[in-house]
Amino acid sequence: MSGDTTVQLLWFVGAFALVLSSLLARRLPMADWFKMALAWVAIFGLVFLVIRTWQMVT
Repeated sequence: MSGDTTVQLLWFVGAFALVLSSLLARRLPMADWFKMALAWVAIFGLVFLVIRTWQMVT
């Protein structure tokens, strides 16, 4: 595993931990928990797509 892969893995784990802790801290009903989780997945997915598109353009 290269250093770049390690950094990417650490970033992903850190981002996932932040999202998970924010969802657990709110103590929402399970249905709302899934909605919030899907919203976070969408946010990170959009950010990933924007960054990937930006890299391909430049």
